[in-house]
Amino acid sequence: MFKKILIANRGEIALRVIRTCKEMGVKTVAVYSTADADSLHVKFADEAVCIGPPSSSESYLKISNIIAAAEITNADAIHPGYGFLSENAKFSKICEEHGIKFIGASEEMISKMGDKATAKATMKAAGVPCVPGSDGIIEDFKACEKIAKDIGYPVMLKATAGGGGKGMRAVWKSEDLKAAWDSARQESKAAFGNDGMYMEKLIEEPRHIEIQVVGDSRGKACHLSERDCSIQRRHQKLTEEVPSPFMTDKLRDKMGKAAVKAAEYIKYEGAGTVEFLVDKHRNFYFMEMNTRIQVEHPITEQVIDFDLIREQILVAAGVPISGKNYTPNLHSIECRINAEDPYNDFRPSPGKITTLHAPGGHGVRLDTHVYAGYSIPPNYDSMIAKLITTAQTREEAINKMKRALDEFVIEGIKTTIPFHRQLMEHPDYLAGNYTTKFMEDFEIKKEEDE
Repeated sequence: MFKKILIANRGEIALRVIRTCKEMGVKTVAVYSTADADSLHVKFADEAVCIGPPSSSESYLKISNIIAAAEITNADAIHPGYGFLSENAKFSKICEEHGIKFIGASEEMISKMGDKATAKATMKAAGVPCVPGSDGIIEDFKACEKIAKDIGYPVMLKATAGGGGKGMRAVWKSEDLKAAWDSARQESKAAFGNDGMYMEKLIEEPRHIEIQVVGDSRGKACHLSERDCSIQRRHQKLTEEVPSPFMTDKLRDKMGKAAVKAAEYIKYEGAGTVEFLVDKHRNFYFMEMNTRIQVEHPITEQVIDFDLIREQILVAAGVPISGKNYTPNLHSIECRINAEDPYNDFRPSPGKITTLHAPGGHGVRLDTHVYAGYSIPPNYDSMIAKLITTAQTREEAINKMKRALDEFVIEGIKTTIPFHRQLMEHPDYLAGNYTTKFMEDFEIKKEEDE
């Protein structure tokens, strides 16, 4: 087992990893930028090293600073969390070259699954259902036109180096293809320095359902059930739940087997997520694989009583997995609490938290690194907490979430709590009748106490 793990991340995920390490008797090192000096992950780690100024490029994304921090503290492993360098193939390789275990996927694995066109080709070879589309990167607009005609409209143009909805365009008819092609490439070039595009059939009334997998160094993998992540805004998830209200036992079995097949085909080691689009007929198609722990991992932990961070660490240390596939026996919902103004197009709202009252009670979990008096810096992602409720049934979990949201008081900044309160009352959400298009028609109403 590792003696000391450096957490190459910040905020609630860094604190989450620190807590499991402490339970396992493993020492921890926090890294932080000057903007994060007062974050709880810095206070709770055994050691802490400042790695630079607020800018991510000069701190959390600066590989040399993180490796230096690991070396001066004699850390023998690095946990990257999610975001930042968690899916950076170069970082994984540099850790290996320095004799530091990267608690995540190998350089080869990240490279193979990180590029979406390559990942799709790999999954096709593995026999995993994929959305009809281009074979790799599209050469030019002429090829783009032919592929669109062959697979039939509507189609979706996607940046091969994309993420967060950048470089994506839905095209419903041939007349609109050229404008979409030009604008998507331009946006992708600006965001990622890469204008490579691929195309897929646009799945109508899609649900975004992902399968959590874990693989070990012996090539064995298992799945830990699904998560429904269909409530999204601009391709950013807002809330997730497990089990999916759209799921059937038959579909879970088929999707679980496909996800395990995908992981074992590439000999995947660590915790990962195989993400699928599922159409209204319950046909499912591979979308991408995330080679890291997910933001929404707590709801999986809650419904099967399983510590995914602990499993990540054990697998990285060479311990084999049990090989058991899991079925959820409870219902769990996660609401991402962001420092954003939901009444003003979800504009970021950094600043000082003057008052904070955390919800509690049976079946309520709060993952956060903030507290009263803490100042949220403007330099990073706006998520400040994850509120998770778990109960015997979906109805009970929703009612528990309503109560927890009412108890959750954060003053001094704007948050997405009012949005989540209204979501929990929406007839389509209550009926489990939602797709990735749900937010296009959702209107948030001003609450009396706002």
